[in-house]
Amino acid sequence: MRIILHVDLDAFFPAVEVREHPELKGKSVIVGADPKGGKGRGVVSSASYEARMYGIRSAMPISQAWKLCPEGIYLLPHFDLYINASNSIMEILKNHADKFEQGGIDEAYLDVSSQVENFDEAVQLARNLMQEVLDKEKLTCSIGIAPSKMVAKIGSDHRKPYGLTAVKEDGVLEFLAPLKVRKIPGVGPKTEGRLKELGIETIGDLAQASPKMLTRLFGVWGARLHEFANGVDHSELIEEYETKSVGRDITFEKDVDDEELIERILDELAEEVHEDVIANSFKFKTITVKVRYQHFDTHTRAKSLSFPTNDLVILKNNAWRLISPLLKRDRKVRLIGVRVSNLILGNRTPGTVVCLMQQED
Repeated sequence: MRIILHVDLDAFFPAVEVREHPELKGKSVIVGADPKGGKGRGVVSSASYEARMYGIRSAMPISQAWKLCPEGIYLLPHFDLYINASNSIMEILKNHADKFEQGGIDEAYLDVSSQVENFDEAVQLARNLMQEVLDKEKLTCSIGIAPSKMVAKIGSDHRKPYGLTAVKEDGVLEFLAPLKVRKIPGVGPKTEGRLKELGIETIGDLAQASPKMLTRLFGVWGARLHEFANGVDHSELIEEYETKSVGRDITFEKDVDDEELIERILDELAEEVHEDVIANSFKFKTITVKVRYQHFDTHTRAKSLSFPTNDLVILKNNAWRLISPLLKRDRKVRLIGVRVSNLILGNRTPGTVVCLMQQED
């Protein structure tokens, strides 16, 4: 029997900010775009648990967050801090695992099947990990323990923050049955809505549904949903987490058509990307730019170089050449972004435990 741990860092971005600035402890901390007094654009990256009590969630428009909690502490993301903290924690976790898979900047799976004799020992190992992360990094995490990745991930979210949930093999169905279908990884609002129309609201309801009907409605995903609902998940851990891209984007306070302004902001975004590339010893071969117009129509252009590089001038020049044709005089721009991908670390594809993203949870 496998014993899998899913470790999820609690409100990671705000928690790092509070660690760096203890005076923020106990306050509603929202990391994301500048709210501009309720008129800002962009989204919430993450919110502290105090802020979540007001209904603030990741990916929520920052203007909406401001309306819910105008007295909150709003901070722009400091990705250098988050990356360093994440890397340190992942090194701690890897030292206790047979197999290790990083799922993002703030989460990881550990296969500890040969590290422990039974679930009781796994619980003690998890408690030790929680304490080690707290002692060394001054951050908290929640852990789910189960025979599969899927159930372990659901478990880590069950008693947040700083919670521990262990689900033994013979208790999987009982644990899953009363939970809402949205708890299954990959089930979003649309799938949840379609299932609700069928009278399927809990994972227990889904487990009792006809596999043929689910397959007819959702294709292969429908069959997978039925397996998940019945606690079936044989997926293996992917031991090397590959950073697929490093990117930054910005939503303008007002839609713009000033090419000089756009070029200056694009250069600034490229410099931020370049800093992350250098900090993590990456080189890139592909450069991509993105433009979103005032009516949310979005376009991207990309170029792959014939050689890997970390040269800032090459990045800036190619980003501008790519974005220039997208700047149409009759259309104002809402958002621009730049991303590098096809990364290598030294002379090989990266197996580093770094993941850059605009939002977490």
